[in-house]
Amino acid sequence: MSSSNSGGGPVLVPILGDQLTRTLASLRGRTKEDTVIVMAEMYDEATYVKHHKQKIVLIFSAMRHFAEELRDAGWEVDYVELTDEDNSHSFTGEVARAIERHDPAAVHVVEAGEWRLNQAIAEWPDKFDREVTILPDDRYLCPIADFREWAEDRDHLTMEHFYREMRKRTGLLMQKSGKPTGGEWNYDKQNRRPPKDDMDPPERPKFEPDEITQACIELVEEKFADHFGSLETFAWPVTRDEAEKAADAFFTERIEKFGPYQDAMVHGEDDLFHSMLSTSLNLGLLDPMELCERAEQAYRDEKAPLNSVEGFIRQILGWREYIRGFYWYNMPHLQEANALNAQRSLPDFYWTGDTDMRCVADCIRSTRDNAHAHHIQRLMVLGNFALLAGINPREVQDWYLVVYADAYEWVELPNVSAMILYADGGKLATKPYAASGNYINKMSDYCKKCVYSPSKKTGEGACPFNPLYWYFMDRHRDRLKSNHRIGRIYANWDQMGEERQKEYLDSAEAFLDSLEPATKDYAR
Repeated sequence: MSSSNSGGGPVLVPILGDQLTRTLASLRGRTKEDTVIVMAEMYDEATYVKHHKQKIVLIFSAMRHFAEELRDAGWEVDYVELTDEDNSHSFTGEVARAIERHDPAAVHVVEAGEWRLNQAIAEWPDKFDREVTILPDDRYLCPIADFREWAEDRDHLTMEHFYREMRKRTGLLMQKSGKPTGGEWNYDKQNRRPPKDDMDPPERPKFEPDEITQACIELVEEKFADHFGSLETFAWPVTRDEAEKAADAFFTERIEKFGPYQDAMVHGEDDLFHSMLSTSLNLGLLDPMELCERAEQAYRDEKAPLNSVEGFIRQILGWREYIRGFYWYNMPHLQEANALNAQRSLPDFYWTGDTDMRCVADCIRSTRDNAHAHHIQRLMVLGNFALLAGINPREVQDWYLVVYADAYEWVELPNVSAMILYADGGKLATKPYAASGNYINKMSDYCKKCVYSPSKKTGEGACPFNPLYWYFMDRHRDRLKSNHRIGRIYANWDQMGEERQKEYLDSAEAFLDSLEPATKDYAR
Protein backbone atom coordinates (compact mmCIF):
# COMPACT_ATOMS: atom_id res chain seq x y z
CA MET A 1 0.00 0.00 0.00
CA SER A 2 1.35 3.39 -0.94
CA SER A 3 1.04 6.76 0.71
CA SER A 4 -2.35 8.22 -0.02
CA ASN A 5 -3.37 11.23 -2.04
CA SER A 6 -6.21 11.70 0.41
CA GLY A 7 -8.49 13.80 -1.72
CA GLY A 8 -12.20 13.40 -1.94
CA GLY A 9 -12.20 11.58 -5.24
CA PRO A 10 -13.75 8.18 -5.90
CA VAL A 11 -12.15 4.78 -5.47
CA LEU A 12 -10.89 3.47 -8.80
CA VAL A 13 -11.54 -0.24 -9.35
CA PRO A 14 -9.66 -1.69 -12.35
CA ILE A 15 -11.08 -5.02 -13.57
CA LEU A 16 -9.23 -7.42 -15.86
CA GLY A 17 -10.77 -9.45 -18.65
CA ASP A 18 -10.81 -12.67 -16.60
CA GLN A 19 -12.38 -11.02 -13.55
CA LEU A 20 -15.92 -10.68 -14.89
CA THR A 21 -17.61 -11.47 -11.59
CA ARG A 22 -20.17 -9.23 -9.88
CA THR A 23 -18.97 -10.41 -6.46
CA LEU A 24 -15.31 -9.61 -7.18
CA ALA A 25 -13.45 -8.71 -3.98
CA SER A 26 -12.72 -5.16 -5.18
CA LEU A 27 -16.46 -4.49 -5.69
CA ARG A 28 -17.73 -5.98 -2.45
CA GLY A 29 -18.44 -3.29 0.11
CA ARG A 30 -18.17 -0.51 -2.43
CA THR A 31 -21.01 1.88 -3.16
CA LYS A 32 -22.01 2.99 -6.63
CA GLU A 33 -21.79 6.63 -5.60
CA ASP A 34 -18.07 6.64 -4.76
CA THR A 35 -16.67 4.07 -7.20
CA VAL A 36 -15.43 4.24 -10.77
CA ILE A 37 -14.78 0.94 -12.49
CA VAL A 38 -12.15 0.99 -15.23
CA MET A 39 -11.94 -1.68 -17.91
CA ALA A 40 -9.77 -1.64 -21.02
CA GLU A 41 -9.08 -3.75 -24.08
CA MET A 42 -5.31 -3.83 -24.21
CA TYR A 43 -3.22 -4.44 -27.28
CA ASP A 44 -0.38 -5.88 -25.22
CA GLU A 45 -2.66 -8.55 -23.74
CA ALA A 46 -3.86 -9.62 -27.18
CA THR A 47 -0.37 -9.83 -28.63
CA TYR A 48 2.22 -10.81 -25.99
CA VAL A 49 1.53 -14.08 -27.73
CA LYS A 50 -0.65 -13.97 -30.83
CA HIS A 51 -3.78 -15.40 -29.24
CA HIS A 52 -6.34 -17.32 -31.29
CA LYS A 53 -8.83 -14.96 -32.92
CA GLN A 54 -11.74 -16.58 -31.09
CA LYS A 55 -10.02 -16.09 -27.75
CA ILE A 56 -9.62 -12.35 -28.35
CA VAL A 57 -13.24 -12.01 -29.50
CA LEU A 58 -14.43 -14.01 -26.50
CA ILE A 59 -12.61 -11.86 -23.95
CA PHE A 60 -13.38 -8.51 -25.56
CA SER A 61 -17.06 -9.36 -26.07
CA ALA A 62 -17.43 -10.72 -22.54
CA MET A 63 -15.79 -7.55 -21.19
CA ARG A 64 -18.10 -5.28 -23.17
CA HIS A 65 -21.18 -7.21 -22.09
CA PHE A 66 -20.04 -7.16 -18.45
CA ALA A 67 -19.48 -3.40 -18.61
CA GLU A 68 -23.03 -2.95 -19.92
CA GLU A 69 -24.40 -5.11 -17.11
CA LEU A 70 -22.55 -3.03 -14.54
CA ARG A 71 -23.84 0.22 -16.05
CA ASP A 72 -27.40 -1.15 -16.10
CA ALA A 73 -26.99 -1.92 -12.40
CA GLY A 74 -26.01 1.70 -11.72
CA TRP A 75 -22.21 1.53 -11.63
CA GLU A 76 -20.01 4.10 -13.36
CA VAL A 77 -17.78 2.27 -15.83
CA ASP A 78 -14.91 3.92 -17.68
CA TYR A 79 -14.41 1.52 -20.58
CA VAL A 80 -11.60 1.92 -23.12
CA GLU A 81 -12.02 0.07 -26.40
CA LEU A 82 -9.04 -0.98 -28.47
CA THR A 83 -10.20 1.36 -31.23
CA ASP A 84 -9.94 4.42 -28.96
CA GLU A 85 -7.13 6.68 -30.11
CA ASP A 86 -5.68 7.08 -26.61
CA ASN A 87 -5.51 3.35 -25.86
CA SER A 88 -2.19 2.94 -24.07
CA HIS A 89 -1.61 -0.78 -24.81
CA SER A 90 -0.87 -1.86 -21.22
CA PHE A 91 -2.92 -2.36 -18.04
CA THR A 92 -0.65 -0.10 -16.00
CA GLY A 93 -0.85 2.55 -18.71
CA GLU A 94 -4.65 2.46 -18.73
CA VAL A 95 -4.84 2.77 -14.95
CA ALA A 96 -2.46 5.74 -15.08
CA ARG A 97 -4.71 7.44 -17.63
CA ALA A 98 -7.79 6.67 -15.56
CA ILE A 99 -6.13 8.26 -12.52
CA GLU A 100 -5.57 11.42 -14.58
CA ARG A 101 -9.22 11.44 -15.69
CA HIS A 102 -10.86 10.75 -12.32
CA ASP A 103 -8.33 11.88 -9.67
CA PRO A 104 -9.30 9.01 -7.35
CA ALA A 105 -8.50 8.93 -3.65
CA ALA A 106 -7.52 5.26 -3.90
CA VAL A 107 -7.14 2.30 -6.24
CA HIS A 108 -8.54 -1.10 -5.27
CA VAL A 109 -7.55 -3.99 -7.51
CA VAL A 110 -7.77 -7.78 -7.30
CA GLU A 111 -4.49 -9.58 -7.90
CA ALA A 112 -3.96 -10.82 -11.46
CA GLY A 113 -4.09 -14.47 -12.36
CA GLU A 114 -0.79 -14.37 -14.25
CA TRP A 115 2.70 -13.78 -12.90
CA ARG A 116 3.78 -11.04 -15.33
CA LEU A 117 0.65 -8.93 -14.70
CA ASN A 118 0.89 -9.41 -10.97
CA GLN A 119 4.49 -8.21 -11.08
CA ALA A 120 3.32 -5.05 -12.82
CA ILE A 121 0.51 -4.47 -10.31
CA ALA A 122 2.97 -4.92 -7.43
CA GLU A 123 4.75 -1.77 -8.66
CA TRP A 124 1.62 0.41 -8.51
CA PRO A 125 2.03 1.55 -4.89
CA ASP A 126 5.38 3.11 -5.86
CA LYS A 127 4.22 4.27 -9.29
CA PHE A 128 0.92 5.97 -8.38
CA ASP A 129 0.58 8.77 -5.84
CA ARG A 130 -2.55 7.17 -4.37
CA GLU A 131 -3.45 4.58 -1.84
CA VAL A 132 -3.24 1.24 -3.69
CA THR A 133 -4.86 -1.83 -2.20
CA ILE A 134 -4.17 -5.20 -3.86
CA LEU A 135 -6.76 -7.78 -2.84
CA PRO A 136 -6.47 -11.58 -3.05
CA ASP A 137 -8.65 -13.28 -5.65
CA ASP A 138 -11.02 -15.24 -3.44
CA ARG A 139 -13.08 -16.69 -6.28
CA TYR A 140 -10.92 -19.82 -6.07
CA LEU A 141 -11.52 -22.54 -3.51
CA CYS A 142 -7.94 -22.84 -2.25
CA PRO A 143 -6.07 -19.65 -1.36
CA ILE A 144 -2.51 -19.52 -2.66
CA ALA A 145 -1.17 -19.34 0.90
CA ASP A 146 -3.04 -22.52 1.81
CA PHE A 147 -1.57 -24.38 -1.15
CA ARG A 148 1.90 -23.21 -0.24
CA GLU A 149 1.44 -24.47 3.31
CA TRP A 150 0.23 -27.84 1.97
CA ALA A 151 3.12 -28.08 -0.49
CA GLU A 152 5.96 -27.21 1.88
CA ASP A 153 8.27 -30.14 2.75
CA ARG A 154 6.63 -32.51 0.23
CA ASP A 155 8.90 -34.27 -2.27
CA HIS A 156 5.99 -34.82 -4.70
CA LEU A 157 2.99 -32.56 -4.95
CA THR A 158 0.53 -35.36 -5.74
CA MET A 159 -2.80 -34.00 -6.93
CA GLU A 160 -4.77 -36.90 -5.46
CA HIS A 161 -3.59 -36.02 -1.95
CA PHE A 162 -4.50 -32.37 -2.47
CA TYR A 163 -7.88 -33.35 -3.90
CA ARG A 164 -8.80 -35.42 -0.86
CA GLU A 165 -7.95 -32.52 1.42
CA MET A 166 -10.20 -30.26 -0.66
CA ARG A 167 -13.04 -32.76 -0.49
CA LYS A 168 -12.77 -32.77 3.30
CA ARG A 169 -12.53 -28.97 3.42
CA THR A 170 -15.61 -28.34 1.26
CA GLY A 171 -17.68 -31.38 2.23
CA LEU A 172 -18.36 -32.17 -1.42
CA LEU A 173 -19.28 -35.84 -1.92
CA MET A 174 -18.53 -36.57 1.72
CA GLN A 175 -20.50 -38.57 4.28
CA LYS A 176 -21.06 -37.43 7.86
CA SER A 177 -18.66 -40.14 8.95
CA GLY A 178 -15.86 -38.34 7.12
CA LYS A 179 -15.65 -41.01 4.45
CA PRO A 180 -16.14 -40.27 0.74
CA THR A 181 -19.54 -40.85 -0.79
CA GLY A 182 -19.66 -44.32 -2.29
CA GLY A 183 -16.61 -45.43 -0.30
CA GLU A 184 -14.00 -44.38 -2.90
CA TRP A 185 -12.25 -41.06 -3.43
CA ASN A 186 -11.67 -41.50 -7.14
CA TYR A 187 -13.69 -43.32 -9.82
CA ASP A 188 -11.32 -42.67 -12.69
CA LYS A 189 -11.08 -46.38 -13.54
CA GLN A 190 -14.75 -46.23 -14.56
CA ASN A 191 -14.12 -43.22 -16.80
CA ARG A 192 -11.94 -44.71 -19.52
CA ARG A 193 -14.37 -46.25 -21.98
CA PRO A 194 -13.42 -46.13 -25.66
CA PRO A 195 -15.93 -44.60 -28.06
CA LYS A 196 -18.90 -46.59 -29.34
CA ASP A 197 -20.55 -46.28 -32.73
CA ASP A 198 -23.93 -45.40 -31.18
CA MET A 199 -22.74 -42.75 -28.70
CA ASP A 200 -24.78 -39.92 -30.33
CA PRO A 201 -23.69 -37.00 -28.12
CA PRO A 202 -26.04 -33.97 -28.08
CA GLU A 203 -24.83 -30.75 -29.65
CA ARG A 204 -23.57 -28.23 -27.12
CA PRO A 205 -25.38 -24.89 -26.88
CA LYS A 206 -24.08 -22.38 -29.36
CA PHE A 207 -24.75 -18.68 -29.03
CA GLU A 208 -25.33 -16.52 -32.08
CA PRO A 209 -23.10 -13.42 -32.01
CA ASP A 210 -25.11 -10.35 -31.10
CA GLU A 211 -24.28 -6.79 -32.11
CA ILE A 212 -21.56 -6.44 -29.48
CA THR A 213 -19.90 -9.74 -30.36
CA GLN A 214 -20.16 -9.00 -34.08
CA ALA A 215 -18.36 -5.70 -33.55
CA CYS A 216 -15.59 -7.59 -31.73
CA ILE A 217 -15.36 -10.08 -34.60
CA GLU A 218 -14.92 -7.24 -37.08
CA LEU A 219 -12.33 -5.59 -34.83
CA VAL A 220 -10.27 -8.79 -34.56
CA GLU A 221 -10.46 -9.50 -38.28
CA GLU A 222 -9.11 -5.98 -38.89
CA LYS A 223 -6.51 -5.65 -36.11
CA PHE A 224 -5.34 -9.26 -35.74
CA ALA A 225 -5.71 -10.71 -39.22
CA ASP A 226 -2.42 -12.60 -38.98
CA HIS A 227 -3.39 -14.44 -35.79
CA PHE A 228 -4.11 -18.17 -35.76
CA GLY A 229 -7.64 -19.54 -36.02
CA SER A 230 -11.01 -19.12 -37.66
CA LEU A 231 -13.94 -16.97 -36.52
CA GLU A 232 -16.54 -18.64 -38.72
CA THR A 233 -17.80 -20.93 -35.94
CA PHE A 234 -17.62 -18.51 -33.00
CA ALA A 235 -20.45 -19.44 -30.63
CA TRP A 236 -19.03 -19.18 -27.08
CA PRO A 237 -21.16 -17.81 -24.21
CA VAL A 238 -20.13 -14.22 -23.51
CA THR A 239 -22.44 -13.33 -20.60
CA ARG A 240 -23.30 -14.96 -17.29
CA ASP A 241 -26.82 -15.70 -18.56
CA GLU A 242 -25.44 -17.53 -21.59
CA ALA A 243 -22.89 -19.36 -19.46
CA GLU A 244 -25.64 -20.51 -17.11
CA LYS A 245 -27.65 -21.78 -20.09
CA ALA A 246 -24.58 -23.74 -21.20
CA ALA A 247 -24.27 -25.17 -17.69
CA ASP A 248 -27.97 -26.06 -17.65
CA ALA A 249 -27.55 -27.97 -20.89
CA PHE A 250 -24.57 -29.92 -19.56
CA PHE A 251 -26.31 -30.96 -16.35
CA THR A 252 -29.48 -31.84 -18.26
CA GLU A 253 -28.10 -33.55 -21.35
CA ARG A 254 -24.50 -34.66 -20.97
CA ILE A 255 -23.28 -35.22 -17.42
CA GLU A 256 -24.71 -38.75 -17.30
CA LYS A 257 -22.24 -39.97 -19.95
CA PHE A 258 -19.51 -37.43 -19.29
CA GLY A 259 -17.60 -39.69 -16.93
CA PRO A 260 -17.40 -42.94 -18.92
CA TYR A 261 -16.48 -41.21 -22.17
CA GLN A 262 -14.39 -38.25 -20.98
CA ASP A 263 -11.22 -39.81 -22.43
CA ALA A 264 -12.78 -40.95 -25.72
CA MET A 265 -11.87 -39.33 -29.05
CA VAL A 266 -13.95 -39.44 -32.24
CA HIS A 267 -12.94 -37.98 -35.59
CA GLY A 268 -15.04 -34.90 -36.38
CA GLU A 269 -16.82 -34.95 -33.00
CA ASP A 270 -15.34 -31.99 -31.18
CA ASP A 271 -17.46 -31.80 -28.01
CA LEU A 272 -18.78 -35.31 -27.18
CA PHE A 273 -20.11 -35.20 -23.58
CA HIS A 274 -17.73 -32.54 -22.25
CA SER A 275 -19.13 -29.57 -20.37
CA MET A 276 -17.44 -26.90 -22.52
CA LEU A 277 -17.65 -24.60 -19.49
CA SER A 278 -13.95 -23.87 -18.97
CA THR A 279 -14.02 -20.64 -20.98
CA SER A 280 -16.85 -19.25 -18.83
CA LEU A 281 -15.27 -20.51 -15.63
CA ASN A 282 -11.90 -18.93 -16.41
CA LEU A 283 -13.49 -15.61 -17.40
CA GLY A 284 -15.31 -15.45 -14.08
CA LEU A 285 -18.81 -15.86 -15.54
CA LEU A 286 -19.40 -19.08 -13.59
CA ASP A 287 -18.55 -19.91 -9.99
CA PRO A 288 -16.53 -23.12 -9.37
CA MET A 289 -18.26 -24.05 -6.12
CA GLU A 290 -21.70 -23.55 -7.64
CA LEU A 291 -20.80 -25.91 -10.48
CA CYS A 292 -19.50 -28.54 -8.08
CA GLU A 293 -22.64 -28.26 -5.95
CA ARG A 294 -24.85 -28.64 -9.03
CA ALA A 295 -22.95 -31.76 -10.01
CA GLU A 296 -23.32 -33.19 -6.50
CA GLN A 297 -27.04 -32.43 -6.55
CA ALA A 298 -27.41 -34.24 -9.87
CA TYR A 299 -26.06 -37.35 -8.13
CA ARG A 300 -28.32 -36.86 -5.09
CA ASP A 301 -31.31 -36.52 -7.43
CA GLU A 302 -30.25 -39.71 -9.26
CA LYS A 303 -29.81 -37.82 -12.53
CA ALA A 304 -26.15 -38.70 -12.94
CA PRO A 305 -23.94 -41.60 -11.82
CA LEU A 306 -21.33 -41.14 -9.14
CA ASN A 307 -18.39 -41.77 -11.48
CA SER A 308 -19.49 -38.91 -13.78
CA VAL A 309 -20.16 -36.50 -10.92
CA GLU A 310 -16.95 -37.32 -9.06
CA GLY A 311 -14.96 -36.98 -12.28
CA PHE A 312 -16.45 -33.56 -12.98
CA ILE A 313 -15.88 -32.33 -9.43
CA ARG A 314 -12.30 -33.67 -9.50
CA GLN A 315 -11.53 -31.60 -12.61
CA ILE A 316 -12.58 -28.39 -10.80
CA LEU A 317 -12.04 -28.94 -7.09
CA GLY A 318 -9.00 -31.12 -7.64
CA TRP A 319 -7.15 -30.39 -10.84
CA ARG A 320 -8.08 -26.75 -11.49
CA GLU A 321 -7.32 -25.63 -7.93
CA TYR A 322 -4.20 -27.77 -7.76
CA ILE A 323 -2.83 -26.41 -11.04
CA ARG A 324 -3.34 -22.82 -9.89
CA GLY A 325 -1.56 -23.49 -6.63
CA PHE A 326 1.25 -25.33 -8.39
CA TYR A 327 1.70 -22.40 -10.78
CA TRP A 328 2.17 -19.81 -8.06
CA TYR A 329 4.30 -22.15 -5.97
CA ASN A 330 6.75 -22.70 -8.84
CA MET A 331 6.89 -19.32 -10.53
CA PRO A 332 8.82 -17.80 -12.18
CA HIS A 333 11.30 -20.63 -12.81
CA LEU A 334 8.60 -22.94 -14.21
CA GLN A 335 8.75 -20.88 -17.41
CA GLU A 336 12.32 -21.98 -18.07
CA ALA A 337 12.10 -25.60 -16.89
CA ASN A 338 13.52 -28.13 -19.37
CA ALA A 339 14.57 -31.17 -17.35
CA LEU A 340 14.66 -33.42 -20.44
CA ASN A 341 16.72 -30.91 -22.46
CA ALA A 342 14.20 -30.92 -25.32
CA GLN A 343 15.49 -28.69 -28.13
CA ARG A 344 13.61 -29.59 -31.34
CA SER A 345 11.63 -26.82 -33.03
CA LEU A 346 7.85 -27.00 -33.13
CA PRO A 347 6.80 -28.66 -36.41
CA ASP A 348 4.88 -26.54 -38.89
CA PHE A 349 1.91 -28.91 -38.81
CA TYR A 350 0.97 -27.66 -35.33
CA TRP A 351 -0.15 -24.49 -37.12
CA THR A 352 -1.31 -25.89 -40.46
CA GLY A 353 -2.69 -29.31 -39.53
CA ASP A 354 -0.96 -30.62 -42.65
CA THR A 355 0.09 -34.09 -41.50
CA ASP A 356 -0.84 -37.66 -42.41
CA MET A 357 -1.24 -38.51 -38.72
CA ARG A 358 -5.04 -38.53 -38.67
CA CYS A 359 -5.28 -38.05 -34.90
CA VAL A 360 -3.00 -35.02 -34.90
CA ALA A 361 -4.65 -33.48 -37.95
CA ASP A 362 -8.14 -33.77 -36.45
CA CYS A 363 -7.10 -32.31 -33.09
CA ILE A 364 -5.45 -29.36 -34.83
CA ARG A 365 -8.51 -28.86 -37.05
CA SER A 366 -10.74 -28.62 -33.98
CA THR A 367 -8.23 -26.32 -32.31
CA ARG A 368 -8.11 -24.01 -35.34
CA ASP A 369 -11.88 -23.96 -35.92
CA ASN A 370 -13.11 -23.92 -32.31
CA ALA A 371 -10.19 -22.71 -30.16
CA HIS A 372 -10.86 -25.92 -28.26
CA ALA A 373 -9.84 -29.55 -27.98
CA HIS A 374 -10.68 -31.68 -24.98
CA HIS A 375 -8.15 -32.70 -22.35
CA ILE A 376 -7.16 -36.09 -23.77
CA GLN A 377 -6.64 -34.63 -27.24
CA ARG A 378 -4.41 -31.99 -25.68
CA LEU A 379 -2.53 -34.43 -23.44
CA MET A 380 -2.34 -37.76 -25.24
CA VAL A 381 -2.25 -36.72 -28.90
CA LEU A 382 -0.81 -33.22 -29.31
CA GLY A 383 1.10 -33.20 -26.02
CA ASN A 384 2.26 -36.80 -26.30
CA PHE A 385 3.78 -36.10 -29.70
CA ALA A 386 5.59 -33.00 -28.40
CA LEU A 387 6.98 -35.02 -25.49
CA LEU A 388 8.13 -37.97 -27.59
CA ALA A 389 9.65 -35.76 -30.28
CA GLY A 390 11.56 -33.63 -27.76
CA ILE A 391 10.09 -30.26 -28.75
CA ASN A 392 11.40 -27.21 -26.91
CA PRO A 393 9.11 -26.46 -23.94
CA ARG A 394 8.92 -22.71 -24.54
CA GLU A 395 7.66 -23.24 -28.08
CA VAL A 396 5.09 -25.78 -26.90
CA GLN A 397 4.00 -23.48 -24.06
CA ASP A 398 3.52 -20.60 -26.49
CA TRP A 399 1.49 -22.80 -28.82
CA TYR A 400 -0.94 -23.96 -26.13
CA LEU A 401 -1.30 -20.42 -24.78
CA VAL A 402 -2.08 -19.13 -28.27
CA VAL A 403 -4.55 -21.66 -29.55
CA TYR A 404 -7.07 -22.38 -26.77
CA ALA A 405 -9.83 -20.02 -25.70
CA ASP A 406 -9.64 -21.17 -22.07
CA ALA A 407 -5.84 -20.82 -21.82
CA TYR A 408 -4.38 -18.39 -19.32
CA GLU A 409 -0.80 -18.82 -18.19
CA TRP A 410 -1.74 -19.97 -14.67
CA VAL A 411 -3.58 -22.97 -16.08
CA GLU A 412 -1.65 -23.51 -19.32
CA LEU A 413 1.94 -23.37 -18.12
CA PRO A 414 1.87 -26.07 -15.41
CA ASN A 415 -0.30 -28.31 -17.58
CA VAL A 416 2.14 -28.06 -20.49
CA SER A 417 5.50 -27.75 -18.77
CA ALA A 418 4.97 -30.17 -15.91
CA MET A 419 2.11 -32.47 -16.96
CA ILE A 420 2.62 -32.84 -20.70
CA LEU A 421 6.37 -32.33 -21.13
CA TYR A 422 7.73 -33.48 -17.75
CA ALA A 423 9.95 -30.42 -17.98
CA ASP A 424 9.88 -29.87 -14.21
CA GLY A 425 11.55 -33.25 -13.68
CA GLY A 426 8.59 -34.89 -11.99
CA LYS A 427 7.42 -32.47 -9.30
CA LEU A 428 3.87 -32.62 -10.63
CA ALA A 429 3.55 -35.87 -12.58
CA THR A 430 4.82 -39.14 -11.13
CA LYS A 431 5.78 -40.28 -14.64
CA PRO A 432 5.91 -38.84 -18.16
CA TYR A 433 2.61 -39.25 -20.02
CA ALA A 434 4.28 -41.06 -22.91
CA ALA A 435 2.27 -43.50 -25.00
CA SER A 436 2.54 -45.40 -28.27
CA GLY A 437 -0.08 -45.66 -30.98
CA ASN A 438 -1.83 -48.42 -29.05
CA TYR A 439 -3.31 -45.95 -26.58
CA ILE A 440 -4.69 -43.69 -29.32
CA ASN A 441 -6.08 -46.71 -31.15
CA LYS A 442 -7.82 -47.92 -27.99
CA MET A 443 -9.37 -44.58 -27.05
CA SER A 444 -10.38 -43.27 -30.49
CA ASP A 445 -11.52 -44.12 -33.99
CA TYR A 446 -8.66 -42.12 -35.51
CA CYS A 447 -6.57 -45.10 -36.54
CA LYS A 448 -9.23 -46.85 -38.63
CA LYS A 449 -8.73 -44.63 -41.69
CA CYS A 450 -5.20 -43.40 -41.04
CA VAL A 451 -2.43 -44.03 -43.57
CA TYR A 452 -0.32 -45.23 -40.64
CA SER A 453 -1.03 -48.49 -38.83
CA PRO A 454 -0.86 -48.69 -35.03
CA SER A 455 -0.09 -52.41 -35.30
CA LYS A 456 2.99 -51.73 -37.43
CA LYS A 457 5.88 -50.83 -35.16
CA THR A 458 8.70 -49.74 -37.46
CA GLY A 459 9.40 -48.93 -41.09
CA GLU A 460 7.12 -47.62 -43.80
CA GLY A 461 3.48 -47.31 -42.75
CA ALA A 462 4.21 -47.65 -39.03
CA CYS A 463 2.36 -45.30 -36.71
CA PRO A 464 4.97 -42.65 -35.84
CA PHE A 465 4.00 -42.81 -32.18
CA ASN A 466 5.35 -46.38 -31.99
CA PRO A 467 9.03 -45.79 -32.80
CA LEU A 468 8.94 -42.35 -31.16
CA TYR A 469 7.83 -43.95 -27.90
CA TRP A 470 10.87 -46.22 -27.73
CA TYR A 471 13.12 -43.45 -29.01
CA PHE A 472 11.97 -41.32 -26.07
CA MET A 473 12.39 -44.12 -23.55
CA ASP A 474 15.86 -44.98 -24.78
CA ARG A 475 16.94 -41.34 -24.84
CA HIS A 476 15.94 -40.79 -21.20
CA ARG A 477 16.81 -44.17 -19.73
CA ASP A 478 19.20 -42.84 -17.10
CA ARG A 479 16.50 -40.55 -15.70
CA LEU A 480 13.50 -42.88 -15.98
CA LYS A 481 14.77 -46.40 -15.30
CA SER A 482 14.39 -45.98 -11.54
CA ASN A 483 10.83 -44.64 -11.82
CA HIS A 484 8.63 -47.21 -10.09
CA ARG A 485 5.72 -46.62 -12.48
CA ILE A 486 7.58 -47.20 -15.74
CA GLY A 487 10.97 -48.69 -14.88
CA ARG A 488 9.86 -52.21 -15.80
CA ILE A 489 9.38 -51.06 -19.39
CA TYR A 490 13.13 -51.22 -19.86
CA ALA A 491 13.08 -54.96 -19.33
CA ASN A 492 10.90 -55.20 -22.45
CA TRP A 493 13.26 -52.90 -24.33
CA ASP A 494 16.30 -54.99 -23.38
CA GLN A 495 14.62 -58.22 -24.46
CA MET A 496 14.18 -56.92 -27.99
CA GLY A 497 17.86 -57.17 -28.79
CA GLU A 498 20.10 -54.65 -30.51
CA GLU A 499 18.84 -55.26 -34.04
CA ARG A 500 15.19 -54.66 -33.15
CA GLN A 501 16.11 -51.68 -31.03
CA LYS A 502 18.01 -50.19 -33.96
CA GLU A 503 14.93 -50.57 -36.17
CA TYR A 504 12.90 -48.53 -33.71
CA LEU A 505 15.55 -45.84 -33.34
CA ASP A 506 16.21 -45.60 -37.08
CA SER A 507 12.47 -45.33 -37.81
CA ALA A 508 12.06 -42.59 -35.22
CA GLU A 509 15.02 -40.59 -36.48
CA ALA A 510 13.88 -40.89 -40.10
CA PHE A 511 10.44 -39.56 -39.15
CA LEU A 512 11.85 -36.71 -37.08
CA ASP A 513 14.20 -35.75 -39.91
CA SER A 514 11.17 -35.43 -42.19
CA LEU A 515 9.47 -32.81 -40.00
CA GLU A 516 9.36 -29.27 -41.29
CA PRO A 517 9.86 -26.60 -38.62
CA ALA A 518 7.47 -23.67 -38.62
CA THR A 519 8.41 -21.24 -41.39
CA LYS A 520 7.73 -18.24 -39.15
CA ASP A 521 6.98 -17.53 -35.52
CA TYR A 522 3.20 -17.75 -35.46
CA ALA A 523 3.09 -17.23 -31.70
CA ARG A 524 4.99 -13.98 -31.19
